[in-house]
Amino acid sequence: MSEKYKAKNPEGIYFVTFAVVQWVDVFTRREYKDILVESLRYCQQKKGLIIYAWCIMTNHLHLALGTDGGMALADIIRDFKKYTSVALVRAIQENIQESRKDWMLSILKEAAAGSSKHLKYQFWQNQYHPVELTNNDQQQRCLDYIHQNPVATGIVSEAEAYVFSSATDYAGGKGLIAVSFIE
Repeated sequence: MSEKYKAKNPEGIYFVTFAVVQWVDVFTRREYKDILVESLRYCQQKKGLIIYAWCIMTNHLHLALGTDGGMALADIIRDFKKYTSVALVRAIQENIQESRKDWMLSILKEAAAGSSKHLKYQFWQNQYHPVELTNNDQQQRCLDYIHQNPVATGIVSEAEAYVFSSATDYAGGKGLIAVSFIE
């Protein structure tokens, strides 16, 4: 990985995106999104991940995050991606309702065939390019971008209505996992 794309500041807040290989629309089913949410919660509780903003789209996940300093951000991300890759592939394989199972698994298998580090399936694209948010203006633009993603793609008409986003938290509702940028 290039030096340009590393989370160097252990106290920094970073914008990252994790995308499914070939941009496959895996997260159209709630059970797959729930796996991501539970894994993010685990990383918060056990690994010191701090989530300032998040949004699960159909084929990618946006996050603004940092750490409490106990574990490096790159290590948390590595563990998150590794765990969710296995859990999501297993969930797809075991889902008797999944009409796209063979198609999705063939794409994930093909992606692994071109990789030296994945044995059978590759779920996530390798890159996540952390971008440090060093001031309030950058944080606000990131927050707006993350929260408006489901609106821009037509999933909801108002950001606060999308359950799988921290827009609910920022609107004063009971969200799933985010803490505010605001101190």
